[in-house]
Amino acid sequence: MKFAEFYSGQVIELGPYPLTQEEVLQFAQAYDPQWFHTDEAAAAQGPFGGLIASGWHTCALAMRLVADGVLKGSESYASPGLSYIKWPHPVRPGDVLSLRITVLEVRRSKSQPGLGIVRWRWQSFNSAALEVLDLEATSLFKLAL
Repeated sequence: MKFAEFYSGQVIELGPYPLTQEEVLQFAQAYDPQWFHTDEAAAAQGPFGGLIASGWHTCALAMRLVADGVLKGSESYASPGLSYIKWPHPVRPGDVLSLRITVLEVRRSKSQPGLGIVRWRWQSFNSAALEVLDLEATSLFKLAL
């Protein structure tokens, strides 16, 4: 999507993304090798009753959906960061994830006329419609003057 296509209040639905156990294990082994992400037997005895995906993996999956479904072909080039991030429920192997984006603000920078700013909330949900990710991000778009 181009910057000009965004508007406050806009809702964008993305997905589904089916998450396999193999993918959960590969990501965890590479980037977040904690036992409840990597050891099926130990995780079964832990507080979650089984393997769960890393929260960072959940973020990466949301980013993949956004990159493919929204930012591809846009003027997007950076993000100064997130206002907050929450993982209200765990993501488990076999979950099918969806992402709902709510555009909170769209504006042109007053100090940098060639800069577009989108502030948006990303909420990911699992197969049971439980929220598994909630974050607010700001994205920057390079615009023609």
